[in-house]
Amino acid sequence: ITGDDVFTVLKEEAEEDVLRLAGVGDEEITDSIFKKTKRRFNWLLLNLFTALLATWVISRFGATIEQMVALAFLMPIVASMGGNAGMQTLAVTIRTLATKELSSSNFGKVVTKEFVIGVLNGVIFAIITGAIVQLWFKEINLSILIAASMVLNMIVAGLFGILVPVSLKKFNIDPAIASSVFVTTITDVIGFLSFLGLGAYFFYG
Repeated sequence: ITGDDVFTVLKEEAEEDVLRLAGVGDEEITDSIFKKTKRRFNWLLLNLFTALLATWVISRFGATIEQMVALAFLMPIVASMGGNAGMQTLAVTIRTLATKELSSSNFGKVVTKEFVIGVLNGVIFAIITGAIVQLWFKEINLSILIAASMVLNMIVAGLFGILVPVSLKKFNIDPAIASSVFVTTITDVIGFLSFLGLGAYFFYG
């Protein structure tokens, strides 16, 4: 076995992982349009329903958003940061599952580590975003609100970034294909729910 052989295998595995994370599996450029469309349809349909769930959460706080328009400007920040943090953890988890580094013996330790990482990143970015919002809107309650939501969503992102793929694997569902939709939905819903829910409490009791 030459070094080129090893490199080729690693390259193919990396490409496969990227495709599966995007929900397109082992799609080839030579596949027919119908086959490509069918392969992508199911996950796009699931993504549509999960997006509708996130939209429904936002709709429950319509009155709050109308009274405090700044919430509408800021809520994508919390959801986006949580989504990215979740995908980082997800990518690492899928790799550890594929290489069998993650096992029942070290699972608790790994989850604890992701929780701590979520707390640390949450606090750091809570301070940064809180300071920016304070300079921008001159509203301390709004700064505290986005900071608290940031911490909560970063923790949730870290935990579910590992719990979702592990759970899917237990049900014999390929975590590389299915996980991203669920993790993104969870972080979006928790992000919007925490931000708008705390906003309703902070500003309107």
